[in-house]
Amino acid sequence: MVHDDAVRRLRRPTWRDPRLGVGVLLVAGSVALGTWAVRDAADTVEVYATREAVTPGQSLDASALVVQEVRLGAQESLYLRADADLPEGAVAVRTVGAGELVPRSALGLADDVDARPVVVPLDASVPADLAAGSVVDLWLAPPPPVSGLGEDGPAEPSLLAADLVVSDVVEDESMFTGGTGVSVELLVPRLDLPQVLAALPGDGHLVVVPTFGGDLPDVAAPTDAATGPAGTDGDA
Repeated sequence: MVHDDAVRRLRRPTWRDPRLGVGVLLVAGSVALGTWAVRDAADTVEVYATREAVTPGQSLDASALVVQEVRLGAQESLYLRADADLPEGAVAVRTVGAGELVPRSALGLADDVDARPVVVPLDASVPADLAAGSVVDLWLAPPPPVSGLGEDGPAEPSLLAADLVVSDVVEDESMFTGGTGVSVELLVPRLDLPQVLAALPGDGHLVVVPTFGGDLPDVAAPTDAATGPAGTDGDA
């Protein structure tokens, strides 16, 4: 009996042996997993992302962009591929945040941007997180009434323009600078330019108030829906 047990243990496994089937399945699974990993890595594409926040009207060239290797799948056609030439004279027609992938629909020409940069000196305290790409409302606070003139009280502040994109924040460290020493460059739609420009030399105080929630303002001029801005074929 002992001899028979030893022979049984030394016998070569046949194809009917379940251990052989399990081994084959493990090897096949490992091969399939390795093949999937290789194919998954090969599905990445190189697309452009922004170095810093890009605002409407800003040139989109190699100095403003970096290349990132990502997997986009079906969304690949919506973004700016790094293996294609950048369109000549391309600018952003909407804000793209720092480090974000650049959608093809965010590209256009300077004529597509229906806004003009206006530098506004601020007289009130400046929000700590104010930066390029922020969206703000611009208010005019009238000066306080002159005492003894019989006025009931200060006039109400007025909204000059809403949902303006900040393209730059400039700090003047000169000790002779009035106000806060901070100016903001705002992208003002052409329809709002008259009231904003009229308020600059006045006696009132200009104040920016950040907006929260909602979509970023669209400062691009209307385009043909069939083609999209700058010949992007409306893909993004």
